[in-house]
Amino acid sequence: MKIVSFKFENMKKKPFIDLNPNGRCPAIEDPNTDLVLWESGAIIDYLIEQYDTSHIISYETLKEKNHCKQWLHFQMSGQGPYFGQAGWFTVLHSEKVPSAIERYQNEVRRIHGVLDEWLRERKWLVGDKITYADLAFTTWNDRSDAVLECAPEDKFRGFPHLQDWHERMTSRASWKAAMSARARLMDEQGLTWNGMPNGINTLAEYEAKIKADEEAAATGGPAAEGSK
Repeated sequence: MKIVSFKFENMKKKPFIDLNPNGRCPAIEDPNTDLVLWESGAIIDYLIEQYDTSHIISYETLKEKNHCKQWLHFQMSGQGPYFGQAGWFTVLHSEKVPSAIERYQNEVRRIHGVLDEWLRERKWLVGDKITYADLAFTTWNDRSDAVLECAPEDKFRGFPHLQDWHERMTSRASWKAAMSARARLMDEQGLTWNGMPNGINTLAEYEAKIKADEEAAATGGPAAEGSK
């Protein structure tokens, strides 16, 4: 497997939009099947169906197989959009909009509550083992402190079953290796944890820098520097 890292400003340009016309990450090219695919949920479905034939992190039984799909769809329709909007208004938006921040932070806590209650008497979302359905929630949950504007140790306050579940996954060597690879690739691009370049605080600042750099390239002038 090869991970291709590239800058945000290239997501809406060729060659990436030849893979994903929506201009968003991720997208994959599978040389084994000559398949190009985008949208996280579709990619997960494909990888499980194509490569988890031994059902190490999935099930082949009717109920469990469809319950895994159910939780993945909840992640796609519930966690992803609401956590994303909370992240936008708390971290990336150029101005603070208290009503929007309150709404989406409340949705983050609501999603936390749904998961916590389901996990009250079970270790995993489906069956008796970790599956792709569990793992799908991990990356956004790990950033709950950023979107809730709280200390890392408080991000699951009031949701002990959710916290235990999350820590069972993030204590795994595979999670740590994935996050190490992510940090290395972001550092190569000069990006901070939230995807913004060093010295840039909001998407508006980033877009202004991109525009200035493009204009400078067109005229032969110097590239813009990040804000201090």
